[in-house]
Amino acid sequence: MNDSAACGPARTAPAVLDVWCELQCPDCHAALDDLRALRERYGDRLEIRLRHFPLEKHKHAYAAAQAAEEAVVQGQGWPFAEAVLARTEELGRSGERLLLEIADGLGLDADEMDTALIDGQHLLIVDADQAEGKAIGVTGTPTYVIDGQRLDGGKSQEGLRARIEEIADRLLAGEG
Repeated sequence: MNDSAACGPARTAPAVLDVWCELQCPDCHAALDDLRALRERYGDRLEIRLRHFPLEKHKHAYAAAQAAEEAVVQGQGWPFAEAVLARTEELGRSGERLLLEIADGLGLDADEMDTALIDGQHLLIVDADQAEGKAIGVTGTPTYVIDGQRLDGGKSQEGLRARIEEIADRLLAGEG
């Protein structure tokens, strides 16, 4: 008798949607409605992973990416990212002060976030995401990758959610 038969039907892994995003990007803010709709439709069957792709034109994007990684460590990654994206214009003016304010507002340890930003504790994660994005052809944000297909939302997001749903539905069709 094999172990999977003893434990019931095998569970399939969720489909994965990587979202190359920049937390100072107005287009990424606009994409939040699509990401929320995808979460609502698929729940935990679609794993949505935030991938960092800070752009040089936004001077606080790199710090925001590092802060988001600290928020992940503190258990509030997506809520933090969404809160920062909701204030992209303000981030351009306020920088790290706004990141710490958002962290505090979410009940995160703002002092620990400040330390993480000063120490660069999450630089490697941000740099690795950016390097991987460049390697697969990401040039702007948001850019989505699902089932090995890159969908560029940096110029237009029109029709992208429908395309992601089409691919996710196909990937998840074999679930039991």
